Amino acid sequence: MTVRRRFSQLDVFTAVPTKGNPLAVVHDAEGLSDAQMAAFARWTNLSETTFLLPPTDAAADYRVRIFTPGGELPFAGHPTLGSCRAWLDAGGRPRQAGRIVQQCGVGCVAVRAQGERLAFAAPPLKRTPVDDRLLAEVVDALGLPPADLLAACWLDNGPQWLGLRVANATRLRALAPDHGRLKTLAKVGLVAAQDAGGAEGTQFEVRGFAAPIGVEEDPVTGSLNASLAEWLIGEGVAPPAYVAAQGTALGRAGRVHVQRDAQGLWIGGDVAACIQGELRV
Repeated sequence: MTVRRRFSQLDVFTAVPTKGNPLAVVHDAEGLSDAQMAAFARWTNLSETTFLLPPTDAAADYRVRIFTPGGELPFAGHPTLGSCRAWLDAGGRPRQAGRIVQQCGVGCVAVRAQGERLAFAAPPLKRTPVDDRLLAEVVDALGLPPADLLAACWLDNGPQWLGLRVANATRLRALAPDHGRLKTLAKVGLVAAQDAGGAEGTQFEVRGFAAPIGVEEDPVTGSLNASLAEWLIGEGVAPPAYVAAQGTALGRAGRVHVQRDAQGLWIGGDVAACIQGELRV
């Protein structure tokens, strides 16, 4: 029997459709099996597809499951903001005005509304050192001049990234990695202080290569930016509030708004609605 479910496609970390990171959202996903969710995520071929469900945690307003073409994630940033916007636009009402609680694989994640912009509370970050041999292989696969590498560490806030801080934003934007090699090595997130060739009003340039999960380059990555922000602010490299550009090399104009305050670290962005329809499975 065919079951119909509401379907949304949104563009996250942009107010202009087609300039951010697209997200597919399936509403009222109860009854779909793990295999059906995974198959639909492969079919959309987007970096992430999410499925909205009733919460099983009494503290949450809704529950989300997040799939890439390669499997399920415990947490991801742009799916958090996009799923929250889709839930609100479909009539979702949080228990507390202006504060939404999302349940996902890492537990409950707070999302707050700042006007039309949404921001999620960054999950706790674990940082660990990187093996020198692996780091050398990754730098070579990226085509990154070794002299441009300023610092490296593993960043883990649910998803794990190999974080690299690099010296030259212009060369960062020009990198053309060997994705076949990276697929066997690591997901890699790179950040550089912005330069004169970067987007006006941004302080950092970011790129995220995720070949191990079937995504060569993610246009705009909330979880990665959350990890990088914890790292950069913690090291005194970044101020408590800044804007990062991501997606430039792909013709996108993603903007990630970072703010640390007394309530924690918040990763914000605009969300543009693109498609409303119906899924039949």
